Order: sequence, then structure tokens, then C-alpha cells
Amino acid sequence: MNRLKGKTAIVTGAASGLGRAQAITFAQEGAQIVVADLNLDGVNRTVEEIRDLGGNAIGVKVDVTVDEDIDQLVALATSTFGKISVLSNTAGMFDQYKPLLDTPDDFWNKILKINLTSLYKVTSKVLPHMLEQQYGIIINLASGAGLIGGGGGIGYTSTKHAVIGFTKQLNADYGQKGIRANAIAPGLIETPMVQNLIDDPHSGIMDTLKKIPAGRYGQAQEVADLALFLAGDESRYIYGAVIPVDGGLLSTLR
Repeated sequence: MNRLKGKTAIVTGAASGLGRAQAITFAQEGAQIVVADLNLDGVNRTVEEIRDLGGNAIGVKVDVTVDEDIDQLVALATSTFGKISVLSNTAGMFDQYKPLLDTPDDFWNKILKINLTSLYKVTSKVLPHMLEQQYGIIINLASGAGLIGGGGGIGYTSTKHAVIGFTKQLNADYGQKGIRANAIAPGLIETPMVQNLIDDPHSGIMDTLKKIPAGRYGQAQEVADLALFLAGDESRYIYGAVIPVDGGLLSTLR
């Protein structure tokens, strides 16, 4: 307990799934949490759960592609808690394995905005505060699809490869100024974002499941446990890493 005592964390996409699990886990370890998501009902549920567990959290409805919303998020975090120690860029969307010719311009632009441009926008608003305090930890949720082909459609796969490049360049530019950025690459994790595929016996997910050495889907808590490690001092010499949480799936494909 208290591995993150004294730290303030912003978690985007925290209304459900991986973001929610991180927000709760960080709070249980003593961090003050800003729960951010477009789904206000989900935000309120996450905040309530954190408070019920004795943690300290505030919530805000945020569209991570809109500058004004991000400004409000950062202003709320700094005015309430005085600093931003950790940023977890978790908000994202999946493309249901759409290939290029089934991906129209509007969908391509949407997934690019949500999965990649949002990281640029949110991080660019948070980073000046971290640089001022000469300390900041950034955790970007990439995907196993960012390391291979076939883990998603053309839009999802392209954006997750880009998230990894974004993370590495953050370290190249700001690592010596107190900023430490790493990426997590989840595999098949049982979350609301992909639950429809898990529930569909014809989705092809079962074929992938058979290849996982661990023999099962991952759980959001298992991703949150890695995020906790990256947010804490135990990982202080880890910069620019891309760490899979996939039950060994990538080891069978590369």
C-alpha cells in the first residue's frame, strides 16, 4: 500500500475497462486520481468506487480530442491537487478488424483522432506542468497490435504502431528533463471494448485464444498491475519500454 502516496494521476478512458482498473489500483496505492472519460455516468461510478475504498478522486467529462475539454481537465487537476505526477493515456477505440478497403475516410480520421491525436493533445497540455516540476511519468496504452500485423484492422494497427513511436520520441526529447514515458501493449484482454468479439463464436477470437500460452484471456487488473509498476519508483530506470501483457501470445507469432 501507498506505493504512489503523494502522487496525482490523470487517467483517461477511466469510465470502464483498462482505465477504470488503473484508476482504482493507483488510488488504492495512495495516489490522488483525476478520472477522465466522455462517459460521465462511468466516470461517476469509478469515482464513487474509489471513494468507497477510501481513496481520493475527482471526475470530469472529457472528449480527449477537444482542446477546451483537455484544458478543463488539466486546470481541474492542478487546481484541486496542485500537480500532475502521472498521466495514463488510456482512452481509445477498436476498429473490429476492418481492412483497408472497408475503412472509409471518416472512420480512418475518427480512429486516428481518438487513438493517436488525443495522446498528442493531452500530453502537450500536461507536459509543461511536469517539466516545471522536473518530474513526470507518462504511460501510453499501445497494444500487441502495435508490434505485429493482424492484431486489429488497418486503423487500429496503424495508430498503435504510432503510439509506440510517440512514446519513444517523448523519451528522446524529454527523458533527461525528468520525464519518463513507457508503453503497455495488451493482448486479448477481457474488456467492454472487445466483449462483443469475445461473445461471438464466429469472430475468430477463439482461434487466437488457442495460441495463447497462458490459455486464457487477460484481465484488466493484470494491465493495471503493470501500470502501477511503471507509475512507481521501482521502475525508475525504465524509459521508452514497450511491455506486452498478452499471456505470451506475441512469443508464438514472432
